[in-house]
Amino acid sequence: MKPIELARKLNSCEVAAEFVNQYETIEEAWAACPRGDWMLWTAAKLKIDRRLLVGVLGKCARTVQHLMKNPRSIAALDACDKYAAGEISEKDLKAAAAAAAAAYAAAYADAAASYAAYAAAAVYDVAAYAAAAADAAAYAAAAAAYAAAADADADAYAARKKNQLQTANICREFLTAETMKIIKEKYEQNAKNR
Repeated sequence: MKPIELARKLNSCEVAAEFVNQYETIEEAWAACPRGDWMLWTAAKLKIDRRLLVGVLGKCARTVQHLMKNPRSIAALDACDKYAAGEISEKDLKAAAAAAAAAYAAAYADAAASYAAYAAAAVYDVAAYAAAAADAAAYAAAAAAYAAAADADADAYAARKKNQLQTANICREFLTAETMKIIKEKYEQNAKNR
């Protein structure tokens, strides 16, 4: 299966579809992908193991932990790690998500006037694209990171691109094997059976 065929089956955005259309194989496109949010979105659409996905989302959000000012945001990251390890329940994860969401709402209200909120938008993107299939704790933690970065306006675009690549590398490290396995089983096998 060509990468563009998979992108169409998953209803990828036009920009992502254009990116993958440059590659002959899905493996090549995955290896070259510069954006963790695209990779997380793909993994979520493929219905990758929830605990694995939440754990990787937490790792991606940790890339901007230094910008987080509210301890509830960091607690949500810790909850992602614990959930991924099977140490806490779905209910505990949702409680951490609710607390982080409240922190995000408060931080966003304070930062709404600041156009520099784009500095950590990559982390917000990571969570937003995967939130439908992943857990709200990871989403809330990433959203809190986004709000926390509102003050960091210097080189916002470059910082965002750097973070997107950093999160892509995290995704490659932790999601590649499972993602490729699911693609081969679910999509490439179906194509052979036609």
